[in-house]
Amino acid sequence: MIHASAFIDPSAEIAPDVEIGPGVFVGPQVVIGSGTVLHHNSSVICNTKIGERNVIHSGAVIGGDPQDKKWNGEETWAEIGSDNLFREHCTVNRGTIQGGGVTTIGNGCLILASSHIAHDCIVGNRVIMANGVLLGGHVMVEDQAGFGGLAAVHHYSTVGRLAFIGGMTRVTTDIPPYLITEGNPSRVRAVNSVGMKRAGISEEVCAWLKEAQRLLYNNNMIRREAFELLERRGDVPEEGIHLRSFLRATEEGRQGRARQP
Repeated sequence: MIHASAFIDPSAEIAPDVEIGPGVFVGPQVVIGSGTVLHHNSSVICNTKIGERNVIHSGAVIGGDPQDKKWNGEETWAEIGSDNLFREHCTVNRGTIQGGGVTTIGNGCLILASSHIAHDCIVGNRVIMANGVLLGGHVMVEDQAGFGGLAAVHHYSTVGRLAFIGGMTRVTTDIPPYLITEGNPSRVRAVNSVGMKRAGISEEVCAWLKEAQRLLYNNNMIRREAFELLERRGDVPEEGIHLRSFLRATEEGRQGRARQP
């Protein structure tokens, strides 16, 4: 299961059924779970924990040094869940001490070719990043968010659950959940109806979110007044509560980014 030309550091812990192809590099303090496949010439640099059934394609570099001037060689980590797919030439950097020391990726993510996940990012579950997507340092991506090709996200931004960011979009602020954002400068265009349907969100909730999007972004209402109007029309669904708390956090952050220190 391990090709003779692969290099495996003696400190690495690798499950017995892991497949490791020609020219693969696995460095020190790496843990790789059962059923994982490392295709030829991929690398797991160091200090990285990888769960089960991940597939890492050729040229991908996982657990590389953080590209941040604040990093001075401290021991930091990358932690990756299970059932993720990393296509050719993806890069995932470890964290920095200032950012908590860990870059985290959840389960069931699809990270396509040449995408980059920078230091201290927190990526949730079932996130889809098309080719060439770039996440700056300290970005948070909530579950089931999607990215079109070549989208670029400014550091400290947060991308909400089931948000969709269109291809080649320049993201400089938090992206609200359940909505489609695209353009340069980016702006909210519509509700992510397709994504919500795939996620099993009811038609009633989708209709509530469409009305919220219309009031918040098409009528240019003050957000507080928009939510008060929606509350008077009936119960606010769980997704509406999340949208409201997300927008409030963004307003309290710096430059439209709740995570901005």
